[in-house]
Amino acid sequence: QILVNVGGHFDSARSIFIAPRKGVYSFTFHVVKVYNRQTIQVSLVLNGWPVITAFAGDQDVTREAATNAGLVTMERGDKAYLKLERGNLMGGWKYSTFSGFLVFPL
Repeated sequence: QILVNVGGHFDSARSIFIAPRKGVYSFTFHVVKVYNRQTIQVSLVLNGWPVITAFAGDQDVTREAATNAGLVTMERGDKAYLKLERGNLMGGWKYSTFSGFLVFPL
């Protein structure tokens, strides 16, 4: 479910953000594992390379989030997306969020 997509630069069919212009972008993500006793590893991927990673691996809780945020420099047409590097999400991505915006153009 997309809540806001001003400019339409998030491709919902592929779950990829495509930078409309060169600049510094801010991204945050919260990926929730539910009733899952394994560790998950989630990365923000920029043009195929992981740049920010988060883990959730507590075995004694029923819900836990792998959360992170950061600033990245992107060129026009660069692609950013989340990738589950380790583990699996029971119930899919429905409890998770991903957001990004242009901080300032370069």
